[in-house]
Amino acid sequence: MAFEQLLSGKLLREFETISAMVKIYCKAHHKDAPAHPCAECDDFIEYAHTRLDRCPYGQEKPTCNKCPVHCYKPHMKAKAREIMIFAGPRMLLPHPIMAIRHLMSERKPAPGKPPKAHSNRHQRISISNQD
Repeated sequence: MAFEQLLSGKLLREFETISAMVKIYCKAHHKDAPAHPCAECDDFIEYAHTRLDRCPYGQEKPTCNKCPVHCYKPHMKAKAREIMIFAGPRMLLPHPIMAIRHLMSERKPAPGKPPKAHSNRHQRISISNQD
């Protein structure tokens, strides 16, 4: 997937973390797709990527459970919660550094109101308009 081309820095790390969690969840719950996530989980990964790209905090993004802005739709938020509750504790063995980084970033307090036009998408658009 070419998702990584749009994201960089902390947003890319967040995307890699949620992707790893989805793969762990899918492997355990959707046995018919052992190598790659199933279509449902792949759709969720694509949705998460879009939400990260449009996060109003941009690179200053807090972890989702600390974030005061609810950018996921209610059913997707419930799905994300289900995935994270299942896969979070199971991340330590296959992805120990990723899991520890995520736990460390959860300890940081959530920032205040996000600056206007600070999302990754807005930054990309402003750079392309300058060219």
